[in-house]
Amino acid sequence: MKHIILSLAIMGLALMSCNKNQQNEEKMNTNLQLTQEWDKTFPKSDKVDHKKVTFKNRYGIELAADMYTPKGAQGKLPAIAVSGPFGAVKEQSSGLYAQHMAERGFLTIAFDPSFTGESGGEPRRMASPDINTEDFLATVDFLSTQENVDAERIGIIGICGFGGMAVNAAALDPRIKATVASTMYDMSKISAEGYFKSEDSQEKRMAQRKAIAAQRTQDFKNGTYKRAGGVVDPLPADAPFFVKDYHDYYKTKRGYHKRSGNSTDGWNVIGCQSFMNQPLLAWAHEIETPVLLIHGEKAHSRYFSEYAFEKMTGVHVEGESKTIGNKELMIIPNAVHTDLYDDVNNRIPYDKIESFFKENLK
Repeated sequence: MKHIILSLAIMGLALMSCNKNQQNEEKMNTNLQLTQEWDKTFPKSDKVDHKKVTFKNRYGIELAADMYTPKGAQGKLPAIAVSGPFGAVKEQSSGLYAQHMAERGFLTIAFDPSFTGESGGEPRRMASPDINTEDFLATVDFLSTQENVDAERIGIIGICGFGGMAVNAAALDPRIKATVASTMYDMSKISAEGYFKSEDSQEKRMAQRKAIAAQRTQDFKNGTYKRAGGVVDPLPADAPFFVKDYHDYYKTKRGYHKRSGNSTDGWNVIGCQSFMNQPLLAWAHEIETPVLLIHGEKAHSRYFSEYAFEKMTGVHVEGESKTIGNKELMIIPNAVHTDLYDDVNNRIPYDKIESFFKENLK
């Protein structure tokens, strides 16, 4: 009898070991098609090591990311997760920020959000205030388990529309010890109110709801999703400046990328529906950790950062830098929205971002 029990125990241990090995193998396998060539919109730095990584969020969507590590780095490092702009991919602005911060001593991850770029999720070109916030939290999960990362020193950077998602993530997850939102958009606010509150009325919101509802019916009948189109091209002569600003980045060699929806065919028409009634910054006033908002003085979108700063501090400011407690609004003189996308005009305050994270991830 003892021999039978011993045999069963050994078999049980063997099965457990087998299952564990299988789980580890499954964890490392990926069904994503990852480009191995350097296809970024910026040159590769010789000061960092780079590799592709994948991990899943809590909805089971597999995310693709670029990991940048300072060359020769040893021990556990502070880490930063980066994403954005909204409709862009990691080969554009987020990768640039990540590489710069890795040069300055941080382990960084630039990830494609769910339904976007090389990341998983079907159907493509959808967006969600919940899932896209979760994408940041999943990146924190991943970073927290890396042997060369100090799990107590993790920060995030959100650019443009993912600035709003980053602030929302900071309000939700205290593991995030410091947050930077650069040239931020609040996608909930713009979805419900339009640019500059041009559609901020019950009647206009209802008209938008009806249009999206009708499109949903049509999409279901067709079995496909109609695309809204990316940044307009060719550029109309009478286009507003902010449209010209986007065109100058997404539709030129400066920032074009074939996997970027903004560069190509855009979001699904119904892709951003849920932002209309799910406000991202509802609990921003309860964020206890430091937040740095960076925006260009001449950016059409500056009011989003000013709104976020007011939500967090209760203080309204316009066009000036301000610090209250551990919340800071930094205004870059004469900079427009896309000046904070890349290094063309040397407007991104990397020194400030570095000092902010070094002060708060220690």
